Amino acid sequence: MSKRDYYEVLGVSKGAGKDEVKKAYRKLAMKYHPDRNPGDTEAEAKFKEASEAAEVLLDDKKRSQYDQFGHAGMNGQGFGGGFQGGDFGDLGDIFGDLFGDIFGGGAAGGRRRGGGGPRGRRGDDLQLNLNVSFEEAAFGVEKEVTIHRNVVKEGSTPQTCNTCGGHGEIRRQQGFFTIAQPCPYCKGTGEIVERVKKKVKLEVKVPAGIDHGQRLKLSQEGDIGSKGAPKGDLYVQIFIEDHPFFERDEFDIYCNVPITFSQAALGAEVEVPTLNGKVEMKIPAGIQSGKKMRLKGKGIQRLGGYGTGDQIINVTVETPNQLSEEQRELFERLAELEEARSSSPMSRGFFEKVREFFQ
Repeated sequence: MSKRDYYEVLGVSKGAGKDEVKKAYRKLAMKYHPDRNPGDTEAEAKFKEASEAAEVLLDDKKRSQYDQFGHAGMNGQGFGGGFQGGDFGDLGDIFGDLFGDIFGGGAAGGRRRGGGGPRGRRGDDLQLNLNVSFEEAAFGVEKEVTIHRNVVKEGSTPQTCNTCGGHGEIRRQQGFFTIAQPCPYCKGTGEIVERVKKKVKLEVKVPAGIDHGQRLKLSQEGDIGSKGAPKGDLYVQIFIEDHPFFERDEFDIYCNVPITFSQAALGAEVEVPTLNGKVEMKIPAGIQSGKKMRLKGKGIQRLGGYGTGDQIINVTVETPNQLSEEQRELFERLAELEEARSSSPMSRGFFEKVREFFQ
């Protein structure tokens, strides 16, 4: 069976530049890579065909020979002619990105430029959940927490990783390629250092105004790194406990305040709770249940200290469920007066609309 034209295989013109060739190859490689098509011999054949075409068209010398003499001019220089997995050239750069996408990482630690050997690895990040009260979140607080993090065992020295022989990577055969990936035992560093978990106490400064679910970052308070690399970070996620009568919406506070019928009808001054203590609030005569009143600046301090939210009072007119004989007599007299002349604006408006509707 004769080979297809390399330009046709990749779907590019003969004048295509290297960037266009790389882009075309990467698209086909992602589609037909054996790891994405296990057991599919047709996909593996297409992957091999695309790789062979790209390997030739990305090499100036091979491409020149191919343009002059076609497949006959390759003399076994392509993938199909005895390729042994040496330096991938321009194609290797694509493999690095490609394998990172397929295997979920970077260039798998392989094909290091400069011959510097395995580098140190940053320590792992840690996470801690911290419960704080409603008031602590509003005003800020310092909390002592305890974590367990990895540290180097006292007296231990770095040992060469037996799994990768100190190379920091493990090579495996993938079809007709050799793929390098970070060693899972030494995490790509080439060394094994005995570590132990250590109990550590830390002070966490919770800023005023922090909200439920937000995270604080404590830099380099996580696990130790390797070969002099920095420690990981500690992330503290904040959980705010419920309050008996306050609710929060960003930096505003909501609070239900019950009042009596007489207070609603005549008006009154009532004490309402705030985060800073009780304050007197004037209830206007004739207020309706569900009316909201605002106490400016009585809410939560904004993060960074830039202003303060408000406290929203939701007025609820409370219906008594146990009346004394005297109260009952007064309410009965009030009912007689209301029937004679309604002084309730909502009721009056409602019944007027009902009459209009049925006329």
